[in-house]
Amino acid sequence: MAKITIADRTTTKSLGFCGFGLSSNAADVDVKDGKIVRIRPVHFDEHYTRDELRMWSLEKDGHVFDPGFKTLLPPISLAYKTRTYSPNRIPYPMKRVDWDPNGERNPQNRGISKYERISWDEATSLVAAELQRIHETYGPYSVYCQGEGHGEAKNYGGPHGCQIALLNLVGGCTIQARNADSWEGWYWGAKWIWGMDPVGQNVYQSGVFQDITKHGDAVLFWGADPETTPWGWGGQLPSRMCYWFNEIGVKSIFICPDVNYTNAVHADKWIPVIPNTDAALQLAIAYVWLTEDLYDKEYLSTHADGFDWFEQYVLGNLEDGTPKTPKWAEAKCGVKAYTIKALARYWAKSNVSIGHCNGGGYIRSCFSHEPARLEVALLGMQALGKPGANQFQFIEWTLFNLPSKSPVPRSEVYPTTESVYHGFDMDMGESFIAKTKLPQAILNPTVEWYGHTAAGYSKEDQLQKFQFPLPGHEGVKMIWSDAPCWSTCWNGGFEFEEALRSPNVECIVMQHPWMENDTLFADIILPTATMMECPDLSGDNYNGQTAMIYLEEQAVDRVGEAKSEYETVCEVARKLEQYGGVYEGLLERYTDGLDCEACLRKGFEESGVADRITYDELKEQRFWCSPVVEGWEDEPAGLIAFHDDPVGNPLDTPTGKLEYYSTVLASYFPDDKVRAPYPQWIEETDRHHERITSDRAKMYPFPLMSNHPRWRVHANLDDVPWLREIDTCKITGPDGYKYEPVWINPVDAERLGIKHHDVVKLFNERGEVLGAAHVTERIRPGVLYQDHGSRIDAIVGGRKGLDRGGANNLICTPETTSENCAGEVTNSFLVGIEKVDVLELARRYPEEFARDYDPATGLIPEAYLVKGE
Repeated sequence: MAKITIADRTTTKSLGFCGFGLSSNAADVDVKDGKIVRIRPVHFDEHYTRDELRMWSLEKDGHVFDPGFKTLLPPISLAYKTRTYSPNRIPYPMKRVDWDPNGERNPQNRGISKYERISWDEATSLVAAELQRIHETYGPYSVYCQGEGHGEAKNYGGPHGCQIALLNLVGGCTIQARNADSWEGWYWGAKWIWGMDPVGQNVYQSGVFQDITKHGDAVLFWGADPETTPWGWGGQLPSRMCYWFNEIGVKSIFICPDVNYTNAVHADKWIPVIPNTDAALQLAIAYVWLTEDLYDKEYLSTHADGFDWFEQYVLGNLEDGTPKTPKWAEAKCGVKAYTIKALARYWAKSNVSIGHCNGGGYIRSCFSHEPARLEVALLGMQALGKPGANQFQFIEWTLFNLPSKSPVPRSEVYPTTESVYHGFDMDMGESFIAKTKLPQAILNPTVEWYGHTAAGYSKEDQLQKFQFPLPGHEGVKMIWSDAPCWSTCWNGGFEFEEALRSPNVECIVMQHPWMENDTLFADIILPTATMMECPDLSGDNYNGQTAMIYLEEQAVDRVGEAKSEYETVCEVARKLEQYGGVYEGLLERYTDGLDCEACLRKGFEESGVADRITYDELKEQRFWCSPVVEGWEDEPAGLIAFHDDPVGNPLDTPTGKLEYYSTVLASYFPDDKVRAPYPQWIEETDRHHERITSDRAKMYPFPLMSNHPRWRVHANLDDVPWLREIDTCKITGPDGYKYEPVWINPVDAERLGIKHHDVVKLFNERGEVLGAAHVTERIRPGVLYQDHGSRIDAIVGGRKGLDRGGANNLICTPETTSENCAGEVTNSFLVGIEKVDVLELARRYPEEFARDYDPATGLIPEAYLVKGE
């Protein structure tokens, strides 16, 4: 029998979605006849033995934990070839038909009018001309760059922020300051009780997985779904960890409104809390400990400062006068008082750690700094750092180049690819806008906020006030974006659409592989290539098995007329040179005279592994793996050093201790009653009325949970046919359209006359989005759940709009975390729900419902092109 040839060649690729030059999910991509035929894990034994890598394992009572000897790819990576060949790819450069740079620009039609094909030469000439005009007329800070965000893990070719480096060579630009979106509550709250820069979560996680194995009784999964969230950032080792806890008898306790995918498989106990009421539950736990003498007073006397303020607040002896009893909390959070008492008592007599995938809705709601601070306060009351009692993450291990930020054994070397990375680097420069403030900055300048707001800045940075525009400068006149997902990922998407239609903004340029979301508001669209179509140097430091570096060949030819983001910016640089002056020699200055091969070689030489393998050897064997560090078994676990000697190993706080009362916040923000010096319960403010006790709840009675998506990474992957076939990914309506599921409890569904798979609308005063009912007991009564990040399909855009695609960020509040905290609020906001007659809607909006549509992938570019193009 003739041997079947599976592939002509194989290249190793990063199929994670960290962005920022942070690669993960190393995969082998098999190519045959110029097409991707298979994506599969990288098998370490192709080049190494377990002994050579000193591969780690754990043992407990005859059980053995093995992290595996191949990369643990999630479904979203294995399905990625369908994105490369998606019908949703932008085929060529385009211009909005009624945008005339020499005449009427018609900004009011952005998101409505269609596009015509233009050449790359014309497109880049237009971009260059607009940049030169804006610079000359308004100054460089009137060009706003959206150049960051989760996306493909490309380094040499992008994907995000290439244009910023170019514009910095010609006077700068205004940069979109990426907020600490995954960590808002930790960033704005927890830092003020235990330090932990850069993002406010525990950075001392080394050895915690082994420590829980040896000493732990339980893990609290507080809003965590390790069977879902880590998929885009590091693979499926967290899933194996959850099975391990089950296997060795470490209890898994889930505190969340839904039976998420990890909860469904691994839970020993589910405590269904109402979204964004965790602070009430936490305060009631503290009350039980205080009144039943179930906390470590001796530890607090040496490891904490200001605890008496917190104690008096919990007991009701401060200004609000309300004891935070379990009965009080039950009315707020929906958890029975007896359950709160049982949890508090179990926790007090057991070694309990808290595991997170950053926090999800727990950490992205209004006032999220309070549950974040309260979590640390509770850990402190039970002797934080003692064996079996830490906070750890199932995600983003070693982020910010911190090996200690990983609970699993660390590698000997963590390769870096920073010198080949051409994207966003977190340096905000002089002029920037907090991402959550962008609509207001466009529509109603001047805006002010505290802190750079970007992950990685110290807590002291939050004490500085900033504004846009800077004194003496103009506002936003041009937007150049390679991250067109603001409206479906951040707070107040309909208001953002309104801002994009403002006449204040004279030109919008979007470069992206796919026709989706904010791209539809561009005046000029530039098609960019996917990671499969670009060569690169990448690494995977997040898998928890072995740190890796690999040279990526270009797997397949470019689709359509796509160029990489870096090539796109180079083309604009060439066109700018014709204007002379500051633009003279711009391309050479931007590229440092290096072509792709030279840049990859330079990146390898500065990667930290050039003394272990040569460039040519890496090219031959595709990937290199680091051995696990020797002696990992004996490294101190978590915060044990602080536990044992708080003076010799202080926290990064003014006192070096856990600060239950922050004198810094008291000094800088004496009038802030929402983020007060000590953590507390906030019912509502003049900015936020999202509790079920508010007057708004009479019209919009359901808190909406909006998690990290199961079948997407934020706004990525909504067009993957293999995933859209799954009932919890999309539900087919009577019109053949694939609607975003809305989970609703059977009790609520019956009361409202909603049946399984009915098309429904979620609504509030900000607008409406459609979905399809998924009737299930996996969501608690009185709460709805719909993943965020679905592709926008606007029937009516702007304020009070209607979206068919189910992009619920369009109807969340445009307000930020609290007055002095410019974090996003994209979870646990109030909505109503009603069944809709989608066929009647189609009669009312015939043109919008008749757009070119492929059920397997969703909307396609032809929906937005002038017919005949």
